[in-house]
Amino acid sequence: MTSIGTGYDLSNSVFSPDGRNFQVEYAVKAVENGGTAVGIRCKDGVVLAIEKIITSKLLKVGANKRISTVDRHVGVVSSGLVPDGRHFVARARDEASSWRKFYKAPISTAMLSNRLGAYVQAYTLYSSVRPFGVTSIIGGWDSEADIPVDGQVGNGPQVGAGGKVTDVKKGGPALYMIEPSGQYWGYYGAATGKGRQAAKAELEKLDLSPTGISLEEGVKEAARIIYVAHEDSKDKEFELEMTWISSLDGPTKGRHQEVPKELREEAERLAKKSLEGDDDDEEEEKTGEEKMEE
Repeated sequence: MTSIGTGYDLSNSVFSPDGRNFQVEYAVKAVENGGTAVGIRCKDGVVLAIEKIITSKLLKVGANKRISTVDRHVGVVSSGLVPDGRHFVARARDEASSWRKFYKAPISTAMLSNRLGAYVQAYTLYSSVRPFGVTSIIGGWDSEADIPVDGQVGNGPQVGAGGKVTDVKKGGPALYMIEPSGQYWGYYGAATGKGRQAAKAELEKLDLSPTGISLEEGVKEAARIIYVAHEDSKDKEFELEMTWISSLDGPTKGRHQEVPKELREEAERLAKKSLEGDDDDEEEEKTGEEKMEE
């Protein structure tokens, strides 16, 4: 990365002549070297998944979690520098705790993202600090949001045919992604990390409308997308970590927790089978081309 002058990347509080903040751009590069992380907003919940590259055979399987619970209804997955991600989660927990203490209610995913975005952006303003080297995906279930039962999008009761007001149900999934610059957006499907381009391409193929895929389908798709994104680094082994916030009735309704082991293993099996099928199709195409050339 070069600019008109030199030395504009030495301070976090100085713009280059063409309006760039190089320290933020370097932080984005750190994220691009991290494991692929995805978030999928389904009609009845949110799925978070991340690819954890196994850097040593001595690492314990299942330890070193990369997806964290912020509040009972919110989870965060970060790609990039792991220590930065842990500090980000600690700040998120402080924000959620102070909101619950002051307002006597859980913080909404949108408000949490707003506060964390402002916090991350503050680390791009001063020369005494550096930007966060993580991009974080925040998934949650907002219990106080009004969601029309007929799938329409909006707040409050909806006026249907004949002027009748349709019923609404409490609760709705939410998904946001916060970048090193402090910029954040709401998403139906989000991806970051090394394989983000391949993951985004796969996410765009899904039906992520308010009446789209179910939570279990989202788990299977998230596993498949992580395996597809890992193809560029298939010489390295990895561990798949997945969590969800489910709206399914039961004691864990609306809570962030790990995906049940049986479902995660089934999702991984289907993802591997899908990749093997794609490899077989490619071999058949190559064989057909060779025959045509002969």
